[in-house]
Amino acid sequence: MNVTSATDSSAKSNSTTTTSSSNSVDYNTFLQLLVAEMKNQDPTNPMDTSQYMSQFAQLSTVEQAMQTNSKLDALLSSQSLSQANGLIGKTVSFTDSTGASFSGKVVSVAINSDGSIATLQDGTKVAVGPGLTISQS
Repeated sequence: MNVTSATDSSAKSNSTTTTSSSNSVDYNTFLQLLVAEMKNQDPTNPMDTSQYMSQFAQLSTVEQAMQTNSKLDALLSSQSLSQANGLIGKTVSFTDSTGASFSGKVVSVAINSDGSIATLQDGTKVAVGPGLTISQS
């Protein structure tokens, strides 16, 4: 919802650039919008306070969900590091897309946004995932 004052002629252009540059609304932005809405509301027909409380509750719920997602991401990263550590020193076998079979000892594991990549002693890089067989060395 765009709230403009009667004297602010640039508010329309500012509100469009703000929404196009960022689609997320944080707590401070929400509070600023709420205060502006309260300042500019019709005094003969003010907004019901239960609507304000409902908006606060909705924003709080969304913000808590975002924090939960952030903590889950951190937990998954930690789990990935733990699993990667368990691969170092193990022997892995895999078959590439051409049908050739390879085997080697894992010397390091790199984790990126696409997943985990194991590096074998001979320098071969292997995606950790389906089709990879892990055995004791």
